[in-house]
Amino acid sequence: MDTNTTESSFRDATDADVDALVALVESAYRGDSSRAGWTTEAHLLEGQRTDPEGVLDVIKSPDAQVLIVEQAGRIVACCQLEHRGDHAYFGMFAVSPTVQGGGLGRTVLEEAERRARADWGVTEMHMTVIVQREDLIAWYERRGYRRTGRMTPFPYGDERFGVPQRDDLRFELLVKPLG
Repeated sequence: MDTNTTESSFRDATDADVDALVALVESAYRGDSSRAGWTTEAHLLEGQRTDPEGVLDVIKSPDAQVLIVEQAGRIVACCQLEHRGDHAYFGMFAVSPTVQGGGLGRTVLEEAERRARADWGVTEMHMTVIVQREDLIAWYERRGYRRTGRMTPFPYGDERFGVPQRDDLRFELLVKPLG
């Protein structure tokens, strides 16, 4: 599907979207379907990336929202936005492998930044990315995010976040001013 000619609509997720959101996130990051796009983590992690309970928790949180992008009635992208005081957290970002590479991810990120500024008046967007994902970090850097060098450990032993295929995974905090 060409994202340049297909109209996209944004909306907030509801409880009814949980299963479709879990399927989208899994398709973008895990298993063979993820290998069709460039965001795969299948070489780093097996197992699940998220679960229905985790997605529902974000949807129901008073300080968070899940933004959905639909094309032709199908959910093709999503992200989590969470208000954390003077900044917003950006996570659970997924674009269907079948529409990656057409600019939709950039559009979703820009809309998330716009909403964080407009809705919460925050001055920064924060996110964490697995440090081994150099291609993904470079993509964010091209969009104004900077590496901070602040690391947090991967939650080894908690299979809700996947089954690591190596023992050196960790997350780095990326930050962008939202001036």
